[in-house]
Amino acid sequence: MKIQKKLTSCSRLMLLYLSLESLLEAGAGNIHYSVPEETDKGSVVGNIAKDLGLQPQELADRGVRIVSRGRMPLFALNPRSGSLITAGRIDREELCAQSVPCLVSFNILVEDKMKLFPVEVEIIDINDNTPQFQLEELEFKMNEITTPGTRIPLPFGQDLDVGMNSLQSYQLSSNPHFSLDVPQGTDGPQHPEMVLQSPLDREEEAVHHLILTASDGGDPVRSGTLRICIQVVDANDNPPAFTQAEYHMNVPENVPVGTQLLMVNATDPDEGANGEVTYSFHNVDHRMAQIFHLDSYAGKISNKEPLDFEEYKIYSMEVQAQDGAGLMARAKVLIKVLDVNDNAPEVTITSVTTAVPENFPPGTIIALISVLDQDSGDNGYTTCFIPGNLPFKLEKLVDNYYRLVTERTLDRELISGYNITVTATDQGTPALSTETHISLLVTDINDNSPVFHQDSYSAYITENNPRGASVFSVKAHDSDSNENAQITYSLIEDTIQGAPLSSYVSISSDTGVLYALRSFDYEQFRDLQLKVMAQDSGDPPLSSNVSLSLFVLDQNDNAPEI
Repeated sequence: MKIQKKLTSCSRLMLLYLSLESLLEAGAGNIHYSVPEETDKGSVVGNIAKDLGLQPQELADRGVRIVSRGRMPLFALNPRSGSLITAGRIDREELCAQSVPCLVSFNILVEDKMKLFPVEVEIIDINDNTPQFQLEELEFKMNEITTPGTRIPLPFGQDLDVGMNSLQSYQLSSNPHFSLDVPQGTDGPQHPEMVLQSPLDREEEAVHHLILTASDGGDPVRSGTLRICIQVVDANDNPPAFTQAEYHMNVPENVPVGTQLLMVNATDPDEGANGEVTYSFHNVDHRMAQIFHLDSYAGKISNKEPLDFEEYKIYSMEVQAQDGAGLMARAKVLIKVLDVNDNAPEVTITSVTTAVPENFPPGTIIALISVLDQDSGDNGYTTCFIPGNLPFKLEKLVDNYYRLVTERTLDRELISGYNITVTATDQGTPALSTETHISLLVTDINDNSPVFHQDSYSAYITENNPRGASVFSVKAHDSDSNENAQITYSLIEDTIQGAPLSSYVSISSDTGVLYALRSFDYEQFRDLQLKVMAQDSGDPPLSSNVSLSLFVLDQNDNAPEI
């Protein structure tokens, strides 16, 4: 009846467990939220407990936590409300630059089941950046014989916001000689151009001052300005001309700093200063200006900093050639960075069990492992494995997560512990790999009974022995450990000639030494048949018995009778 009640209780627990697991499985799809940038720390993003099908108090009980890589965590869990909240101020521009949408991805780990649930939070842009130009003032020269209709490209403004909060329009201050045209670029951004409307006369006006204003579409509108100074010079009838309209170069990312990557070349048939060409970057953002150096006289482009494929795959820039009188020409430069296998896989042990009982079934989860490689293509494709001679295997989960599980039942008596080497390797040439080690202790279960050294024992004692004399000793061994291997010895009670066995002999429970409690008489009986029991201290205890025959030896202690 007790066994039946226990089975009924276990069945109820199993049904509750399966019900909870089904709720989690039902919510296993991606969870999506959105939150505006610059929101205060602790702001509610979404009810993660509800979306996981859990009550708030279950988050801590089931080990629910956020698992993210690389950057500091942007979100946290509120265990009282079950909500996902912001962990601090979030700057969308710092996080995603110009990428739309700006998504932060991470996983929610339900640790008691080792299950991962992908979460995406979209960071909504607010108008917190003002359009800016890289220069505060632009100065250039223009020949007085420049024909009306000539278009002069102007630096474009940059606004780190996106959508309507980004840069939307340009305006040029009023001038009878110049107007503004803003054609849409083929790659998306607007490129302002100043158009010469009427001929210039240096003798009438040698310098023109204008202001270019860049405005965004936010509410309220934000704007930035660029001062333009145009010096009118005497006639120079030949502008510089590049030998190519576009320059292309493929460069491995591990090229040393200071390497000449390519050289642009422009010629000008004019003489003297009008034919002297100097080079400069045009419309290059601040980051590219930090990375590359352009020799203004030779046209050589070199790198001032290491290139990183993981940061930029293609650098696109414009080079401007200008002669001494101010005529200009432009060429496009495209530098493609080739990936080099310079990042070894990163192996992270997200969760690990350090000890496991030897009777746990196959499939027991030991650890949750994450693998990440910053490279791309084959250089970033990783495989994860462990030595094949171990009773474990790796199971691949989502998003390059693996779990380490037992492949068969462990036996502490054979191996009491494992040092498992987990290796992640990429497919680059040469391949890079990373090793991490997991130490696992196999704990003992009382699954071995004590074993005597012999199947049976025979002992001899001479009659008329003194009381308390040591007669014999037995020894048993238990393969378990600690209390499961602590053995106590006892005699199985019996009756000899109407008297209990314990009145004849005793045994030490610790050592197994047998003692005589009386002086034996060969003429009364010649042998004793005993059973010795060895029992360990496990829970429940295990035991074994062995037979012991004690023979009494005769002494010449009786005179002949006539």
